[in-house]
Parts: sequence; structure tokens; C-alpha cells
Amino acid sequence: MTIQTYDAYCFDLDGTIYVGDKILPGVINTITQLRQLRKHIFFISNSPTQTRQDVVEKLRKFGIQITAEQVITSAYLTAQYVLEHMPRSISYIVGEAAISKEFQYEQLQMTTDPLHATHVIIGLDRQITFDKLNNAMIAVRNGAQIIVTNPDHACPVPTGFQVDTMAIAKAVEVASDSTIDIIVGKPSPYFAEHIVRMIDVKKENYLIIGDRLETDILLGNQAGIDTCFVLTGASTIAQLESIPYKPKYIIKTMHELHVALTS
Repeated sequence: MTIQTYDAYCFDLDGTIYVGDKILPGVINTITQLRQLRKHIFFISNSPTQTRQDVVEKLRKFGIQITAEQVITSAYLTAQYVLEHMPRSISYIVGEAAISKEFQYEQLQMTTDPLHATHVIIGLDRQITFDKLNNAMIAVRNGAQIIVTNPDHACPVPTGFQVDTMAIAKAVEVASDSTIDIIVGKPSPYFAEHIVRMIDVKKENYLIIGDRLETDILLGNQAGIDTCFVLTGASTIAQLESIPYKPKYIIKTMHELHVALTS
């Protein structure tokens, strides 16, 4: 395979398509070219603060027209995991509105009483309070299992980085003297399974494009899906030297992918 010959292109969002509210160089031209080539296009994100519809609306503001069926976020996928594996669970949510919305859409039970919770769902919460952390700890000490939306410790923002999900999850884990039971987001096998379920295309014909070595690139390597590492986000080229897994392609910006697609 060459970078032009895949059937499906799966793009990470933060650090790959945009940073904050700024579209990254070459993105629009790349998406336009892929559509002209009649390729399948998907967007895969570890963000637990966005529903699939939130992503649709954000990308449309950039001029990228998509449907929710082309999107996987960790908020959406966590709801799918609970629906598939524990549909009668009662979840205490530590996170923002996106998680609750995805749970509501699937008619999954939630509670604000930690003593009623069978599971604690933890995602990024930029309004985190002592009470939320304390209630999560109480729920876990009362027997609830910990489900984490994504393993990211920090995420890129225009000014640098901000705290992400795993920093909060670790606080609950330590306080409850327990362990995390499942992390749903990239690079989990569950995430990879959902990527290849999206359309009837063999995984050998997918390409994952992302900026994080420990999530996007590791996801592909573990699942047998080719990857393209773009240097516009969290990970750096120097970090490649210290990891055993490697991307098949490396590009500085999405502009390079656009050039390759048109050559």
C-alpha cells in the first residue's frame, strides 16, 4: 500500500484536524481531495467532552460537511461499551455533558447518589469539584467499578496543554484504593473494533492519521492498521526513538498528505 491507495482514512481531531478553534494547515484541501477520490472519511477522537453531533457541528463551522455516522468520540464509545456489556448498570458520571447525553440517548441509567452506583464513569471534567471526586471515591469504595473514557493525561490547546481525563481518573483510583477496570478510548482493542465495524472494508485498507504516538499510532499498531503520524499536536519526532512501535508514515502537516494524494 502507498499513502494514496487506502479505502478509508480515519483522522484524529485535536492536534490533527484542529487545535482549539483553529483549523490546521492543509486539512481542508486534504478532505476535499479524499472526497474527489471517493475515499471513506472518518473522525476518531478520545474527547469525552464532545458527542458525535458536537463534532459534526464543529467541523461544519470549518466547512467540513459530515454526518454523525462518520464520528467516534470516547463519550459515544463509552456509552456503547456500557450498552453492550452492562446495560442494566447504574452509573455515577464524573465528566461533562457529552457523556450524560450519550448515556441518555441509549437510555442507560445514571445516578447522583454514589451509594446507588454500580459503575463510575470518568472523563475530562473542566468543572471538577471536591464533591464530585469524593462521591466517585465513595461509589468505588462501595463496590462500583471504574470505567475511564480515555487514557490521555493532557491534551493540546492553543496555549500549550491542559489537564485531561487520566489525571482525574488517577485521583479517584488512588483515593478509593482501587484500580481502573477498563479504559474505553484509544488505543483500546474496543476502539479498534468499532473502527473496522463502520464500513465493510478490510482493516488492511484503513489508514489512521493522528498526532499522538501512545494513542493513535499505538491503536493502529496493536490492531494491524497502518498509521500516519502528523507533527502538529502532542507527540514529537524525538519521542519515536524511545518506543518500540512505529508509524508507517510521518508528515509535518496535513499539507504533505494533500500533496501525496495529488501526486
